[in-house]
Amino acid sequence: MIIQSKKVWIADQFLPAQVEMEGGKIISINPHGAKPVDVDYGDKRIIPGMIDVHCHGAYEFDTNYAEEDGLRNWAKNIVSEGVTAFLATTITQSEEVLTKAVANVAKVMEDGYEGAEILGVHFEGPYLDMKYKGAQPEEHIVKPTIEQFERYQAAAKGNIRYVTMATETDEDFELTRYLADKGIVVSIGHSAATYEQACMAYANGAKCLTHVYNGMTPFNHRANGLVGAAFRLRTMYGEVICDGNHSTTAALNMFFMSKGPDYSIMVSDALMAKGTPIGSRHIFGGNEILIYPDGSAHLTKIDTLAGSTLQLNKGLKILIEDALVPVNYAINACTLNPANCLGIADRKGSIRVGRDADIVVLDTDYSVIQTYCMGEPKL
Repeated sequence: MIIQSKKVWIADQFLPAQVEMEGGKIISINPHGAKPVDVDYGDKRIIPGMIDVHCHGAYEFDTNYAEEDGLRNWAKNIVSEGVTAFLATTITQSEEVLTKAVANVAKVMEDGYEGAEILGVHFEGPYLDMKYKGAQPEEHIVKPTIEQFERYQAAAKGNIRYVTMATETDEDFELTRYLADKGIVVSIGHSAATYEQACMAYANGAKCLTHVYNGMTPFNHRANGLVGAAFRLRTMYGEVICDGNHSTTAALNMFFMSKGPDYSIMVSDALMAKGTPIGSRHIFGGNEILIYPDGSAHLTKIDTLAGSTLQLNKGLKILIEDALVPVNYAINACTLNPANCLGIADRKGSIRVGRDADIVVLDTDYSVIQTYCMGEPKL
């Protein structure tokens, strides 16, 4: 199949080009008009498929539910927002619940499914800080150990790819170093770490910061905190929820302009409530949440943010149109940067020959016209 547009995202710019796909891969990229095409998208923007490394669920399914059909339905339908790959993300719970959750992800990955590629598991918790736990249930927060993590990884059949943890609770950074040595991303989050402790975690293998601004020590000019670490450690990835609710658009601009084009990662932190009506109520981590008119999720007991229902194509619009983030920074944040962070940029995150044919076509209002997963149209 050959598609073309006058605006194809190649090498940090939109170029007139054709993209030829075969066998799930991009096999050639040619000048606009060079060959007869199957679909001509005019001047609509064609970008790489988006990658969400932090999303708990959608369409009334949560990763912790451990239901095969729910996960398959999520993967099949998430392409509607331009997502072609994602990490199914857990929330802190008992060892029994989390074991079943990660085993379910592994089984679906093994048995097969349609739609966006499930890259594995983002294990958010249970190794978190009590003060910055957010919506994570405190009764199941525990001290990190290699022994327990190995049990989870065995149940996941090696598919835990990314771990959010409060690294200051990791004695001598033992688990942090273990994970880094295995090629698993360690992301500091739900953490009370100081700026200095964050620097030490980075030196011991931590690679990212989870949902910057939220669930972490704030910036102060004398106590810089994890937010300060996100600004200063410029070769450390930082994920950020780009819904305009978890952080103002001004805060998003400051983060992206500090990070530059290569180390920012847009995430949805979406809950099972994505795709459900405003005003609906759900149970998340054992707590009731309510969906507000702006799409944000709030704990009903204490009226605090608990997650989002953000669609990544809408996050891209917020970054470019409202936060006034440079276009390449914004596009990289949901394509190339998460691919680089996960170590899969040799096959995902860019439109280049030899890469997976994961491609999204956007209309002028950022709505998704078509999503190609491994070269197959899904809408």
